[in-house]
Order: sequence, then C-alpha cells, then structure tokens
Amino acid sequence: MKIGIVVYTLLIGFALSAQMSEDEILEHRAAHSKGLMDPEKKVLRQDEIEEFGGLDYFQFDSTYQITATFKKSKGKKFEMPTSTERLPVYRRYGYITFQHENHTCTLEVYQNIALKRKKQYRKSLFIPFRDKTSRRETYGGGRYLDAQIPDSEMMQLDFNLAYNPYCAYSHRYSCPIPPEENTLNVSILAGEKTPLAH
Repeated sequence: MKIGIVVYTLLIGFALSAQMSEDEILEHRAAHSKGLMDPEKKVLRQDEIEEFGGLDYFQFDSTYQITATFKKSKGKKFEMPTSTERLPVYRRYGYITFQHENHTCTLEVYQNIALKRKKQYRKSLFIPFRDKTSRRETYGGGRYLDAQIPDSEMMQLDFNLAYNPYCAYSHRYSCPIPPEENTLNVSILAGEKTPLAH
C-alpha cells in the first residue's frame, strides 16, 4: 500500500528559519539522517535501512541563501500530480523571483489546502522544483523547499535546505511532482543530492 506523505513532517522546526549558519545546516542534515534511520519512526523499513547507502549533499554555500521578491497571487485549487494516483489539493499562493547565474528565476509557491486547516501549518508554503541538476546530481523527481507566508514583499530562501521527497528513499511513498512551471533553467548546486547507492 502506498503511503501519502506530508512533506512538512520531515523537517525539524528550526529548518524553516532563514539564514541558518553552516553549523546549523550540518546539524539539521545529521538530524534528518538520524530520523530516516530510526526504526521507531518507521520512515524506512528495516530492510530499506539495511540497503540505504546514506544521504549526500552539496557543500554549504552561503550564496544560495537568497532574498527573493514575493508576489502574492492566489490561484484556483487544483490537484497536484504525485508519484502515485493520489492527488492532494493545493492552491498557488504566489510567485517568488530571484537572480541566479545571470538569470531571472521564478517559482510558483503553493499552499496545501488540507494542511492550512491545521494551526501549526496555517502559514506554511511549499516550493517543489526541478533544475538542471535533476536526474544528474540530484533526484529526478525534483526537490522541495518549505517556507512561511512572509510579512512583506521579500522572502528568504535557503537552497542549502532543499530536500528530497521520501520517494527518493523508498517506492512505498506518494510524493508531489513539481509542476512544469517550477522547472529552473539553472543549476542549483545546493541542498540534498541523490541518495548514495541509489
């Protein structure tokens, strides 16, 4: 049976804060790895833990801690495709724009309709994306960033925190697929790579 995941539960609370130090990033990565390998959390089955090669990351790079321009622009509710037949309902909440490699990059930012009803996730936003590293250095199904609804027209992004969906580790999960609009024509050399021995 496929498991529908809520990507936010993967993260530790402090991972949503902006401009983390290198030590904090490394601490977060270690905690993420520990959580995946913890039999009590049951993210991976014992046989999957035994076969798991470990996590791999780009080196921390402060140039990927970016201040993006945020524009609120709510769209209609839609069913976001996943790696299975599950179709969670999202709404485009707005757009973020930033400069990278002399390119102007734009990503749509989404809000999970079911999660917004829960107090702890009311301000949570979801940014799934692909870039030129996808299917090369990074997982082909894309990577994710989490964010909070900003109080201004600026949003802090830290691509050092870009992470893989659980589908990168196990076929048992059902994970949102980044919409075509969120494919970047640049390489984001930050965050999580394809798992080792994948």
